[in-house]
Amino acid sequence: MELIDYLNQHFFTRAQLLAAACLAPEHLDALIRDGAMPKPSYRLRLALGCDSFFGPHAAEHAVEYYARGYAAWIGALQAAPRDPFGMFARRYREALAALPLESGDPKLNDGLDAHLHDEWGHFLDGTYGLCTRSGLPEDIAAKELAICVIRESTQSQAPDLARLQAAVDLLDRASSPFAPHERLRSSRHRYIDGIRARYGFDAKDICTERPGCK
Repeated sequence: MELIDYLNQHFFTRAQLLAAACLAPEHLDALIRDGAMPKPSYRLRLALGCDSFFGPHAAEHAVEYYARGYAAWIGALQAAPRDPFGMFARRYREALAALPLESGDPKLNDGLDAHLHDEWGHFLDGTYGLCTRSGLPEDIAAKELAICVIRESTQSQAPDLARLQAAVDLLDRASSPFAPHERLRSSRHRYIDGIRARYGFDAKDICTERPGCK
């Protein structure tokens, strides 16, 4: 039940996403099929058994869970439907430019064009709906930049601790809490919990709201 509680707290079911986005089921299916909308981040297969006065009953159900930020993504698609990847790339670039950190990693510099296509693939697969708070380009860009800065800092002989802590806090704001069975293998465990423990950083009070995530 802990997994289901987590998913119900942080994600939309398919029905909830359709209601939040005022979208018909066949329209959602078409957006996913056409490569404009991410797939669900989690799919549960539930086998139910019930006993009552009327006797035993068994049923199977499949439940899809989507990042809550995808309702806002659908709204953006409806406003500008012609170039989903272009919208993703533009928002990603603008988020990188607005963040108060920089990285020398080639994928965020000269290799950014190729990196954006890779990121788009992960976005459509639903991966970033799982590991970022909103699933949206802004949190994805923040997550990637923060991890690059953390890696650079921890590989240095004399790391800039203020820069490192800023990157860890940025990653904390962008990263999801992760499902209970995923936490020990997650980027949060490695780059947030592990780095704070290693360098003695205090955890911050993180505001988890994102546009479109209510």
